[in-house]
Amino acid sequence: MLLALTQWLAQDVRFFSVFNYITLRTVLSAMTALLISFMIGPLMIRKLTAYKIGQSVRNDGPQTHLVKAGTPTMGGALILSSIAITTLLWGDLHNHYVWVVLLTTLGFGVIGWVDDYRKVVHRNPKGLSARAKMGWQSVIALAVGIYLWNAATLPAHTELIVPFLKLLVFPLPAFLFIVLAYFVIVGTSNAVNLTDGLDGLAIMPTALVSSALAIFAYVAGNAVFSKYLGIPYIPGAGELAIFCGAIAGAGLAFLWFNAYPAEVFMGDVGALALGAALGTVAVIVRQELVLFIMGGVFVVEAVSVMIQVASFKLTGKRVFRMAPLHHHYELKGWKETQVVVRFWIITMLLVLLGLATLKLR
Repeated sequence: MLLALTQWLAQDVRFFSVFNYITLRTVLSAMTALLISFMIGPLMIRKLTAYKIGQSVRNDGPQTHLVKAGTPTMGGALILSSIAITTLLWGDLHNHYVWVVLLTTLGFGVIGWVDDYRKVVHRNPKGLSARAKMGWQSVIALAVGIYLWNAATLPAHTELIVPFLKLLVFPLPAFLFIVLAYFVIVGTSNAVNLTDGLDGLAIMPTALVSSALAIFAYVAGNAVFSKYLGIPYIPGAGELAIFCGAIAGAGLAFLWFNAYPAEVFMGDVGALALGAALGTVAVIVRQELVLFIMGGVFVVEAVSVMIQVASFKLTGKRVFRMAPLHHHYELKGWKETQVVVRFWIITMLLVLLGLATLKLR
């Protein structure tokens, strides 16, 4: 909206043409999302508290978590509102990639909202059934994969790129491309959701990874930079930097309220949506394996749950004291803040490693 306004004003006042630059709008997007979240955050927290939309806590978890019971949840609605408003303000609304990532994010947000609502309002501990949750996630992810395959204009837009190896690419037929998109989007969504178990643990890595993806999106959408760095040129992908900037800004603002001791939790409405957003952007800019690297904390958290479940079903024994992995370290004696900050540090290192793949190819 604001982009269209500035483009119209630029016809008479040359100064406004500066807003055509994606880099500037990405910075403004992050700042706008940050300010929106700061402005409506306290009000939303008060409303959630008033309606008694509080978090339930597992009895078999760390005893230090019992004090978290009743803390307002579904705060992810604050993040999604900020992202949506900011993207509509600063993004190019004629760009189909902008709508793909925005609608995918909101679609997964709706799934998470229904799950949270049933848990905290209807007092149904199971929330949305696992079959229904996975079913709706699959519908959205497959639809995205099919659309992106049909929207591809060059073979390079559907190739699997291997990090650090410039000449090693794998052309993907339609079926494999759609399956890959499905697993990246659904897998990242659920991995972020599993990571969201401690104050600030999931949101900071999300902001870091989204910031890095903004750089990949900008490069992929720039013909000169993409040719120089040897990655596929994807016209229009640069606009996703504005969306990623909004995630980073909204995420940092949410961390203000979610830092230990948290005033609000994001819930499934936020975690599922943010994970799907990261996965969708990675698929569009052809950086699925780089996302696997940068989101290593999310990957390890998800894998720890799979190992725990498989081990218990096959042998009756648990590999970890508790899954996901962050609870294992808590039960080993790490304080919650230690786990969170150390996982942040690991994510920072992994994000830098992911960014290194831009040049080290």
